[in-house]
Amino acid sequence: MDEHAAPTHAVPGDDAIGPGPVPSAADEAHDRDVALVERARSGENEAFNRLVDLYQDYLFGLAFRILSDRDQAADAVQDALLHAYRHLGAYRGGSFRGWLTRIGVNACMDLLRAKRRRPSQPFPDLEDESWEPSAPPEQDPEARAQAAARARVLREALRRIAHDQRVAIVLFDVEGYDYAEIAVITGVSLGTVKSRIHRGRLALRALLADQMELFR
Repeated sequence: MDEHAAPTHAVPGDDAIGPGPVPSAADEAHDRDVALVERARSGENEAFNRLVDLYQDYLFGLAFRILSDRDQAADAVQDALLHAYRHLGAYRGGSFRGWLTRIGVNACMDLLRAKRRRPSQPFPDLEDESWEPSAPPEQDPEARAQAAARARVLREALRRIAHDQRVAIVLFDVEGYDYAEIAVITGVSLGTVKSRIHRGRLALRALLADQMELFR
């Protein structure tokens, strides 16, 4: 071989192109949800049952934080899932979780507005943490007790502020939605969302003023 010959360069082909970007978990979940919705729309009940399995615990946690009542939270989840099933045609292919969250929040607000609370203890089921992820096994009993006390105090304070402020704070501070997403979910302007969160936090601070040691 001529050592002075110009080196040859392969022309890039399909085999020279590296793999494309790896889909994120969110992308995979979105594609899965869209496929399940399409199957459910075509009459495949198992597909909708799969969506229920994926999101009913999330919806219950959301509803329980808003309603502070396990029975009402269960009612809200049932209402939301039934509404979702009947109105799958209204889903336009965005975030199914966000679409379902909007339905769940509306179901909770309907219950709050209707004041259909059943007779119960003054602080119903606040000791019941079964819907929340279990604490890590290495967490010591004292830390777990303090965390449980914080949760109880915060839930009761949330129950005492305005319903719209409570929903906005739960969606923003607990569920991690941003202002724009909350505006879509609750059907109000961006400014209204920011105002509700600000006013709700002020109200919570006043209610928790004598128990701030729990949160330090």
